[in-house]
Amino acid sequence: MVDAQRAPGSVLMTADTVGGVFSYAIELARALAERGVRTSLATMGGPLSAPQRDAAGSVPGLSVFESSFRLEWMDDPWDDVARAGDWLLEIEERVRPDVVHLNGYAHGALGFRAPKLVVAHSCVLSWWAAVLGGEAPPEYDRYRREVARGLAAASAVAAPTQAMLDALVRHHGALAPFEGARTVVIPNAADPDRFAPRPKEEIILAVGRLWDQAKNIAALGEVAPHLPWPIQVAGSEIHPGGGARPVPSLHHLGMLSPSGVAAALARASIYALPARYEPFGLSVLEAALSGCALVLGDIPSLREIWRDAALYVDPGDAEALRSALQALIDEPVRRQELASRARARAFDFSPRRMARSYLHLYGELLRGSPRKKRSPTRETRETRETSNAAAAATGGE
Repeated sequence: MVDAQRAPGSVLMTADTVGGVFSYAIELARALAERGVRTSLATMGGPLSAPQRDAAGSVPGLSVFESSFRLEWMDDPWDDVARAGDWLLEIEERVRPDVVHLNGYAHGALGFRAPKLVVAHSCVLSWWAAVLGGEAPPEYDRYRREVARGLAAASAVAAPTQAMLDALVRHHGALAPFEGARTVVIPNAADPDRFAPRPKEEIILAVGRLWDQAKNIAALGEVAPHLPWPIQVAGSEIHPGGGARPVPSLHHLGMLSPSGVAAALARASIYALPARYEPFGLSVLEAALSGCALVLGDIPSLREIWRDAALYVDPGDAEALRSALQALIDEPVRRQELASRARARAFDFSPRRMARSYLHLYGELLRGSPRKKRSPTRETRETRETSNAAAAATGGE
């Protein structure tokens, strides 16, 4: 139980606007608000979309600080990452949060006054290994170093699955090496009031970034012509760096609003995501709450979350995917049993439960990490620039 004298009154949280981290942040901020905790949300990666702006506006007491700084996994991002760091330190100076909750790695190395939690939602190195095989090439060496620095300086490191924590250790070494630091698994969540089964139609659905090879949407395109039911996909085809990845054999719904996604999930009988890499899979949770039977990539993270409440297929075996989908099409009783099992499992991942876990962790950080003094932002910037110049002269960062 959180010590009431050290419970946080406010949190500074970062989020990108490109993927599911924004939805996660909004869900957590809303649940924290119910417990009297104010959240300041600093967004990066691009401007908020209209639905994102609406979602943020619906959270009581949420303050949004918006930017378009490039993210650490994007091409040549480091000047933007440095500028974003100065911006975050300025926000902390202004709002004086009790805890800094970073949904990224590099900024964990900054000298925030408040204790720092780094939450691992994904990682370029583990993505590369799972999707493309082998180690990421040398052009990601700077990324390796920046992530390692951020993790090493964190007061705590969290992830939505043990599989994601294990991946961090595998690719970045031991986590939280300092005395008093810790690692913890806190699963993501979705509001069950926003998702509910409706009369089901003969539809297979997938939701996600079509350009992301980790989602393996192309495998659905390969099997779609050989199934009697259509496969619908909702999500962006446009990569943040440019270029599109359309899959012609699928029925593209485009980018849907949150209510549009919920409506599509409510109609679909089967949710298919033969992912090669998925540290948690928020869309899968939403599908399960919507009463869909789940066909998922056979990877450790999805096994960890869904256990016996899904069918699993080798992401590289198109015939296994086709066979699993066809079996559920042919067997409505089995399909309904699987959907019911998934929905029952999904209720374990509630926003209130997620918020309780984070509040407990925040309380531990506050008890163990007295507030630090920090130099003004201008001095912090000058110090980092001097350090970077010295590192460059010796072939380092």
